[in-house]
Amino acid sequence: MQTQSRIPKLHDTTFDGALLWFSEMQCSSLLFHPEDDPADIIRISSGERIFSNDEVNELRFVLNELDEGLGHDRVIEAAYPIFMNAFGNKLDA
Repeated sequence: MQTQSRIPKLHDTTFDGALLWFSEMQCSSLLFHPEDDPADIIRISSGERIFSNDEVNELRFVLNELDEGLGHDRVIEAAYPIFMNAFGNKLDA
């Protein structure tokens, strides 16, 4: 049985593409820090993993594509404003 993935599609491996992808992850309530292994992300209320094995593989693939296209530091830079927004911190333009 084919199920639809909850993981947003990565449109390109540019900085803007990474920014969009992290933003879509936030909108889907799936945002996690790119230095964390998605297999280790759990729901605190239940202790259950948030991502299925297939989603973990998909996320690892996307993060690898971003690392190869941008470099690790730029991936973190792209995630930063999305995390600040998720925490309610507005950044200066």
